[in-house]
Amino acid sequence: MGPPGLAPLLLVLQGCWASVSAQDGVTPAATTKDLNSTEPAPATLGPSLSPRTPGAPRTPESPRTREPSSHPRPTPVTDVAALCVCDLSPAQCDVNCCCDPDCSSMDFSVFSACSVPLVMGDSQFCSQKAAIYSLNFTANPPQRVFKLIDQINPSIFCIHITNYKPALSFINPEVPDENNFDRLMKMSAGFTLNAELDSSFSTKLDAANTAKYEYGAQLQTSNDSSVGVHEQALQPQQPGPKRPGSASWISCSGCCWGTVTSEHSPPASSPLTCWTLPAFLVNQAVKCTRRINLEQCEEIEALSMAHYSSPTILRVPNSGVEVPITIQSIVIQSLNKTLTRLEHTDVLWPALASAGQERICINVVLEVKYSLTYTDAGEITKAALSFLLGTVSSAVIPLQQKFEIHFIQQETEPVPLSGNPGYVVGLPVAAGFQPQKGSGIIQTANRFGQLTILHSSAEQDCLAVEGMRTPVLFGYNMQSGCKLRLSSTIPCRLVVRKVKDLLRGQGFPDYVAPFGNSQAQDVLDWVPVHFTTLSSNVKDFCQLPVALVIEVKWTKYGSLLNPQARIVNVTAKLISSSFPEASAGNERTVLISSVVTFVAASAPAEAGFRARPAINARLPFNFFFPFV
Repeated sequence: MGPPGLAPLLLVLQGCWASVSAQDGVTPAATTKDLNSTEPAPATLGPSLSPRTPGAPRTPESPRTREPSSHPRPTPVTDVAALCVCDLSPAQCDVNCCCDPDCSSMDFSVFSACSVPLVMGDSQFCSQKAAIYSLNFTANPPQRVFKLIDQINPSIFCIHITNYKPALSFINPEVPDENNFDRLMKMSAGFTLNAELDSSFSTKLDAANTAKYEYGAQLQTSNDSSVGVHEQALQPQQPGPKRPGSASWISCSGCCWGTVTSEHSPPASSPLTCWTLPAFLVNQAVKCTRRINLEQCEEIEALSMAHYSSPTILRVPNSGVEVPITIQSIVIQSLNKTLTRLEHTDVLWPALASAGQERICINVVLEVKYSLTYTDAGEITKAALSFLLGTVSSAVIPLQQKFEIHFIQQETEPVPLSGNPGYVVGLPVAAGFQPQKGSGIIQTANRFGQLTILHSSAEQDCLAVEGMRTPVLFGYNMQSGCKLRLSSTIPCRLVVRKVKDLLRGQGFPDYVAPFGNSQAQDVLDWVPVHFTTLSSNVKDFCQLPVALVIEVKWTKYGSLLNPQARIVNVTAKLISSSFPEASAGNERTVLISSVVTFVAASAPAEAGFRARPAINARLPFNFFFPFV
């Protein structure tokens, strides 16, 4: 039986455990005094326990088995039985899409499997409807098997009820109208921003601890010396009187790189930031749409040349060596869009003028282009600036400004293009590779070494021409080759690796530029190189690559009067042949070749004309009077 005080002690502990469980809203299991039998109790729906006699047994209830009546899960908006996520072609059967209603029994006979075997809604719910698709290949013809089941989520962290209805739909955005337009403009600070970056990057804020600029590090100017880099990013320059320690970025008076402001300065206690900053080795192009008061154009710093040419850039972060910004060129744009380049580079100031009865503002900054020269050591050595000034009238307000920044390596010449925009016959094909997903295309500085093939020599010795390459020129079908001697002293594996390197070169590209002037940051526009290997597997034979065949398909793009050559597809095939192992004392000579062919894939051009107008004219009823 045990000590006489053990049974009352167990009852006290059971009562404490039951009270704690009742606070959690879960009905606990209680045992009788002899601790040998349990008895289920009715399930409860509320968070608190109903009164009961002490010692009355209850069984635990799982939270998933409760069905609250106050907050049931709403009816799903999407019917999984009618949803088909692989149905991409209208009125056509998609391959291996078992839920496609356009597919028939004949189509199912060529299916290998269902590409989407399970269709369900939110997987976080504890229970929901799910549609299962499969194929019955034993039937003649094969049939589609469809089942609609209740999918149970085995996870204990699942959604049992949904009691927050606004979370089931998106919030309707507020549409501007005549009543709320002014309020929304105040919220957006009076401008809109459109930025295009050459690649996705995260701005580095640890440039203060380095002795050189690194990729993505913020550029520092002379006004930044009294403030740390972390603080500079949060204190952009504002129009009007300068605050001590304020950053003076190369920016659109705070509306573009590094700052976001309107024409009215916000208080110093609420500095604003922007998601795009002037970063080292990151080419940027930003457009700002600004609302201005034409009568006050002479007082707005963002419209003045001096605002962009006055700062000086630090040669390296946190140094005392400053690099001044020199004005390289000034182009004047008139009201009728004519351009005139000035011979001098003196600073011009915005000024109000009268053109008849209309007030205009001249010498307004429309475009700013920075050109920064850097070294391999991460130093800024030169900063050049080009302006496009224009005349602004009330008809062009709001005013759009464009800002660009480009980086040029020191002691390097600009690489000429292979066409603008289309390829020019005889110029090298531009190519490169992508080191990681999300980055831009990397190209070698030598444009004649971006896409190359094996070089032919008079001796035709493959080992003698190793490292020598011939560039692939657009529009030229090319063929090159050499001879390789095989002996029994060299293992097959070593020969295969050597020949592959010989055919592919040091760095075979992954992408080819569609146009002759394609930018490296436009990765989605570049054409991938489809590389395949063809071999004949013969036992105990050496599978040696003997040829690399590159096929470039191009088409004519644009107007019939001036079509542009555009590359649309590139395939590279590495062909291998089987050779028996050379016996001792015997040598075999193998011919290694590379072939490049250009295939025109343009459809026949058809001149398109506008439909001739239909003349629906009626003559007056007395036109032929008095003859009729």
